[in-house]
Formats: sequence, C-alpha cells, structure tokens
Amino acid sequence: MDLTRQPPRRPSNAGIAGIVGLARMTDKARGHNADLLGEFKYGESSGLDCEVLELLGVAVDDFADAADRLWDDELEAWVRERMRCSQDQIEAFNNEQLTREPLDDLHRQLLRERIVNFAPGSTDITTVYASIELDDWGAFRDEDLTTGPPRTAFLRTVAGIVGAARMADKARGRRAGKLGAYKYGNDSYVDRTILEFLGISQQDFEEAAWRNPNDTELAEWISQQMTLTPGAVSVLNEKLTRHGITTPGSEGAFRKRRDEVCPERPEVTTYFVMMDIDDEASFGIVDLNRRPPRSPFDNSLGGAYGLARMIDKGRAQISGHVGAYWFGDDSGFDRRVLKLLGLSPEDFTDGLKQHGTDAEVVAWLGDRLQGRDADIAAFNNSLVELGPGSSNGARAFLTEGVKATDAAREDVGTFMVLARLDDEIFLARLRASV
Repeated sequence: MDLTRQPPRRPSNAGIAGIVGLARMTDKARGHNADLLGEFKYGESSGLDCEVLELLGVAVDDFADAADRLWDDELEAWVRERMRCSQDQIEAFNNEQLTREPLDDLHRQLLRERIVNFAPGSTDITTVYASIELDDWGAFRDEDLTTGPPRTAFLRTVAGIVGAARMADKARGRRAGKLGAYKYGNDSYVDRTILEFLGISQQDFEEAAWRNPNDTELAEWISQQMTLTPGAVSVLNEKLTRHGITTPGSEGAFRKRRDEVCPERPEVTTYFVMMDIDDEASFGIVDLNRRPPRSPFDNSLGGAYGLARMIDKGRAQISGHVGAYWFGDDSGFDRRVLKLLGLSPEDFTDGLKQHGTDAEVVAWLGDRLQGRDADIAAFNNSLVELGPGSSNGARAFLTEGVKATDAAREDVGTFMVLARLDDEIFLARLRASV
C-alpha cells in the first residue's frame, strides 16, 4: 500500500475483527513492507499500534508478515486464532480508544492546530482519534493536478474497478480547484462509464472521494450505494482496459490522439497505456508505479549494464514516483554501477537533476565511461553472473523472489534474471484486463 498517495484507514475503523486501530495498523504494515510508509509510523514507533499489538498479544514482525501475505478476511481469521483477549476486553479497549482525549500539552496543541487548519470553528473534535482522522483528511483530501498527474487508470484499489482511483484523484483535484488539464466526471469517457455503472452522480462521487481519501474506505462507501458483483466488475474492467484502436468507431480518434501524444509508439493500442505515457510526458517525470525501469540487460548507455535502469530509478526517486523499486545504496545493482562510475548516490542524483536527457548524462559522465571498454566488459560479466553464491541469506532472497513472481521458474539463478522477470510480471499484473 502506497501511503504517500493516501492515508491508512481511520483509527476508528473496526472493520477487521471489530477492533479499532487494527485496520489502520494493517495498512501501515503493508506500507512499511513496501517501503511506502510515507510520514506515518508503524509498530513500535507508533503508540497506538503498540496498544493494539498488546491487546492482540502479537509481535510486530509477525503481524507485518501476516499483513503482507493475507487479505483482510484472512488476516482477521489469523488474528482471531492468536489473540488472547475476550470480547469484553475488546469492547473496553474500543471504548477507551474512541473516547480518549489528548493527555499532554503537545497533543492538545496538535489538536488545536489541526482544527484551525482543517475545521475552523469546530467544537466537537475533542479526542485523539478524531484529531488523527482530521489530520489525515486535511493532508490527503485535496489533489493538485497542476503539479502532478492522477494515479494510473490501471489501478484497481477502489472496489476492484479500473479507473476509479484515478477518478477519485481527479474528483479531489476538481474540489480543490486544481484539476488542471484533466477532465472529470461526465466530461471523461472513463469516468462517465464508471459512474453510469455505479449509478452514482459525479457530484456525489466527488463528495465521497473528498471525504474518504483512503481507497478502501471509499470502496466501502460505494458498497453502501449499490451491490457490486465480481462478474459485472470484470466486464466493466475488460471494456475499459481494451478501449482504444480496436473499439468500433474509435480508430480514427485514437490514431489522431496517439499522433499527438506518442507518434513514435505504434505499438500503443489502448487509451489506458496512452494516458500513462501522456501523464509522464506532461510532467516530465518517470513514474515506476506505471511501468518498470529499463531492463538491467540494457547496455545502450556507455555499454554498461544497469546504467539506463539506474537513470530511470533515479529520475523516479527525484519526482517521488519510485514505487516499490530501490535506488542508490538500497539497490545491489546500483551500488555496483555507482562503484564503477566512482560516484555517490547523491552525486549521481545531482547529475540527473542537471542533465535532462540520456545523452546529456552520458556526456556528463565522460571519462567515467569512455575509454574503459575492458573495465566495462568485466563489470558486465560480473553483473550478469551475479547470484547468491554460498550465502544462505542471498539464496533465500532469490528463491523467495522467484516464487513470488513465477514459482515454476526453478531455472532462475541470477539476480539480473530475477529483476527482469519481476519487471515483466509486475507490468502484466498491473495491465491485466480483468
């Protein structure tokens, strides 16, 4: 879960096992596992999480592992099997949490500041939970689509419907008066199709998206308006993801738009893919939530494996769209490329900020690449043969990675192959039509 783009569920949400704080901690655990926790705190760093974990009698690492592996329903069953508290204790815990008011000057001041910033004049916001919920809402209720794009239309995090999370971002942008060049609601084919499917007006959806910046809680609101069936959602998703050059009557309009957005990409045949390309180009960003970086086998820049990939990840890091990828010291590949170049991650990042194209970056690197054919050949060989060796930890990491992507691929024995395979599976999963 990406908690840089949405808050975790409200602390008052008792949707998992009837325990307040548990759904929120679940979202934070998933954000923590994906290195997408943002400014939130998980586990031992969070006082509220510590209280929930103490009630359950579950260790923080065990919970993080379970939250990563299990869906909410499965996680609830897992929690119920392990928790040592009674229903009376849960009810007492919930009541204490929901009614607790700030106990010290710091948290009383935080509550006052949040009311001034996000709910001026309100007198009914008095509890710790209400303070947290107000802060989450104030931080994520508005989207500025003049400075960055909405999320990819392929995302299914709102009710399993493609385009719904993107529509929610646009609704918040419209509400904030910062929709930019985007179209929302009845002005957008995708939005209009989703709204007609849901039987919800664009005004009601905008209000709901504004009041519920968490995707799961927005989906809960949608489920209160109508009954969604998996089959009906799959038909809608298939229709929207396939919409493009093969849609009857749309070929001419699609070709015209593609000529405007990406004339050098004749393989692009759907609007969803074209929207992702347009979003990145319009804001001059690399967004690795939409597509993987270039292959680690790409040696088109200076002859070195991994350099083009590191450039993509570096630019994504700069724009805040690196997603689940690792850059710089966090990446084994990047550490090796940086060592070859004799640069720190900070130096390389500064270079990317100053040089906007691949050609400019290669020219900036200069002698760090040029005239080093033997060094680069040896480097490429070491990278392509990089495997776990005799390290049990590295072997376990490789094995777990392969099983998570394609458990049938027992032949995968190097990290470059794993990275490439993971990229392809990530993209296929993201862009699946149903």
